[in-house]
Amino acid sequence: MLPLEGITVLSLEHAIAAPFATRQLADLGARVIKIERPGTGDFARNYDRRVNGMASHFVWTNRSKESLTLDVKHPDGVSILKQLVAKSDVVIQNLAPGAAARLGLGYQALAPDNPGIIVCNISGYGQGGPDQKRKAYDLLIQSEAGFLSTTGTAADPCKAGISIADIAAGMYAYSNILAALLQRGRTGKGCEIDLSMLEAMSEWMSYPLYYAYQGAGSPDRAGASHATIFPYGPFPAGDRRTVFLGLQNEREWKSFCGVVLKDPGLSNDPRFSSNSARSENKGILRQIIVARFEDLTTEAVIERLNQAGIANARMNDMADVWKHTQLEARGRWRQVDTPVGRIPALLPPGGIGPEPRMGAVPGLGEHTQALLTELGHSERDIAALRTNRVI
Repeated sequence: MLPLEGITVLSLEHAIAAPFATRQLADLGARVIKIERPGTGDFARNYDRRVNGMASHFVWTNRSKESLTLDVKHPDGVSILKQLVAKSDVVIQNLAPGAAARLGLGYQALAPDNPGIIVCNISGYGQGGPDQKRKAYDLLIQSEAGFLSTTGTAADPCKAGISIADIAAGMYAYSNILAALLQRGRTGKGCEIDLSMLEAMSEWMSYPLYYAYQGAGSPDRAGASHATIFPYGPFPAGDRRTVFLGLQNEREWKSFCGVVLKDPGLSNDPRFSSNSARSENKGILRQIIVARFEDLTTEAVIERLNQAGIANARMNDMADVWKHTQLEARGRWRQVDTPVGRIPALLPPGGIGPEPRMGAVPGLGEHTQALLTELGHSERDIAALRTNRVI
């Protein structure tokens, strides 16, 4: 039995944050009913066509769910929504600010009839405060939370290559819902979770916030290198490929000088006697390292780094990750069904028992008929709902 079997999650979701949270709940066995707009659905379905005609974002965040198309502004749609809420343990939404409240989906509105309901609201800035009504997208929150000020080169700030603010919010929604389910198991009562993308991303800013404590300067943007540790980051090898490496302490520095650079005496150079000194003189030290790597292939550099016990990595692209030997050796790939055929998918990290569910990615409205029948609607009722474009 998966941990969340028997739990029903009703989600009014789009894009990444809420869908990523609910997909993880589905991985653990929850039944996730995804409400989508008739005709168009979650707009993330149309971000691209990279996966056999389906969108890459959508197939990643929506497996193991049931798709119900429903016009939640139509009176008949509202009635169906209320039926679904009555059967649900969790309601999660990341609609535009204020939209869920207008639909009567706030915790205070639902709790009298369903005291165990857990309501999770994901928004850009949270409820209350001067920014509560502001629209928010991933890039904008990366900017607002200071992430862009720490990422990129000295000349150019740079966004993350993935939707990191959405993912942060989705992870906190997921963990908060799990905690709320545990709490409900003890008290019998549900709760409301007010989750802000800004707060999730600001929490992830971690050391840069404290680095700039009491008005101190922010960390320098250092590209793919570390802002405060050196050597730590990318270095070219003689075959024009890039090796990433990272040193954390003085023991590793001495080993790096002796085993990798073949220059034990360098470890005693006062210019490089501590991490602070190496960071202050990183330009000179980088020139030394690049010169020593110039006659070595990437594999030769990595062999020396491994011998010295220095953490390292190749700069893989997506093709390299698809065939990564470690993922293959640990058996992390599975196949999931989609409306356009089976595709590979990674097992979720970790696991506490039975293998996580890896169910199909739903077609738009694929489960509408079955769900409405389950709610007691007749074939005639369902046909009328289709005619009136409620579903």
